[in-house]
Amino acid sequence: MDQILSLAATNLLSPIILSFVLGVIAALARSDLSIPEAVAKGMSIYLLFAIGFKGGVSVASHGVDLTLALSLIAGMALSALLPLIAFSLLQIMTGLSRLDAAAVAAHYGSISIVTFVAATSVLQSSGIASEGYMVAVAAAMEAPAILSALWLISRGGSDARRMDGELMREIMLNGSIVLLVGAFFIGGITGADGLAKIESFIVSPFQGVLCLFLLDMGLVAGRGLRGGGQVMKPGVIAFGILMPLIGSVAGLGVGLLLGLSTGGVALFMVLSASASYIAVPAAMRVALPEANPSIYLTLSLGVTFPFNLTLGIPLYVAVASALTGG
Repeated sequence: MDQILSLAATNLLSPIILSFVLGVIAALARSDLSIPEAVAKGMSIYLLFAIGFKGGVSVASHGVDLTLALSLIAGMALSALLPLIAFSLLQIMTGLSRLDAAAVAAHYGSISIVTFVAATSVLQSSGIASEGYMVAVAAAMEAPAILSALWLISRGGSDARRMDGELMREIMLNGSIVLLVGAFFIGGITGADGLAKIESFIVSPFQGVLCLFLLDMGLVAGRGLRGGGQVMKPGVIAFGILMPLIGSVAGLGVGLLLGLSTGGVALFMVLSASASYIAVPAAMRVALPEANPSIYLTLSLGVTFPFNLTLGIPLYVAVASALTGG
């Protein structure tokens, strides 16, 4: 237990976590601190490219095997099943309509790529290795949750939502997915030689850029918390904290069954515990336009994201380390 608490305390006091906390505090205090939108977008592009490229290089070094294939299948299965659990919890814990509950549930089967990036950074700073192909698992977990949400709505007697061309384009060609997967393939094709050529660009500056990006995310999350009082009822907030814990347990079980490394198990927990606030909201605008975005955006970005970043990631890494002996 002492080892778990020590690791959690170390991760909580890392520069990336404290940068996020600074942003939240500044927003809640109504400071005029802000990151220009163009700069924030540029940082997100950099982070997605860097993590995707390094993941591709790791796969090139590791090679494609059965564990990789099983990890992809398990990730997609979790993405499809977790929204069903989330939907049931929302019906029990909140008074949300079926439409809003389904929209929220979709976010909790998909993933937060920023949470994933933060977790990989924490693992690296702790000297814990992980499978490079987990970035491919992250990309594979984006879409199935959306399909589950549409299925939930169709079961309720509401107008059926069709998987038309516009919705499929929103899901599969979302900019974050295209960049992440594209950089992954570039890294896989060029391998270690390619990494050596641009190492000074995507390795050394990574931690500093991540700190600034999470400062901005803290500002966004803080503003969401400050202005979301009307929709953030106690039951909704409780769900935003309970569901990540349930998802992390599912990810823990899958990671252990697959025999992943300590870092791999921790990342599976993080992916299963996170909530999307980029790809899924874009798809929900097309698939479920009647759903209230102030609910699912504030919940995923203002409650679950801060919880995972400040408490969740240290907890998941500590548990994975304790159970795998890493």
